[in-house]
Amino acid sequence: MAVLVSGSGTLLQAILDDQSSYRVDLVVADVECSALDRARKAGVRTEVVALDGDRDQWNRRLANTVGDPDIVVSAGFMKIVGEAFLERFEGRLINTHPALLPAFPGAHAVRDALAYGVKVTGTTVHYIDAGVDTGEIIAQRAVDVRNGETEEELHERIKEVERALIVDTLNRAETSTTGKVEFPA
Repeated sequence: MAVLVSGSGTLLQAILDDQSSYRVDLVVADVECSALDRARKAGVRTEVVALDGDRDQWNRRLANTVGDPDIVVSAGFMKIVGEAFLERFEGRLINTHPALLPAFPGAHAVRDALAYGVKVTGTTVHYIDAGVDTGEIIAQRAVDVRNGETEEELHERIKEVERALIVDTLNRAETSTTGKVEFPA
């Protein structure tokens, strides 16, 4: 498995801490970040593929760096990957999102959910496609919104559920005869 990161790496840490039925072989970031430190501490190989110019070339460099793992997990990776990357890893590229998709896609899902006034939100694991958080849903878990809760408080509670959900999902992963990673119930 390869994991793509950009930030503090709390989601990555949950993935690294389990590894009961999968193995993280590589962690790739677009910037030097704390998540890479977590991977190095766990003895996992790391790479940085900075977006420093042509986006198409970056996508090809990123794809070549990731190699050919069974699954690629976007764990707080804050870049949108392009066609070359999507084509290479179609059916093997998954993401987590802090909302119950298809509601509240995009970078401000928690803020958007609170602004809308929902009583329940949650987290989603989904395949990545060319849209923004539009890929096929793999798994979801709900999180109740508490009265008076701030965006930061709610987001932290969602992240706790998100970490458990991605680990549970990865532990169910199976590769089909077509090469697509599937997640039976």
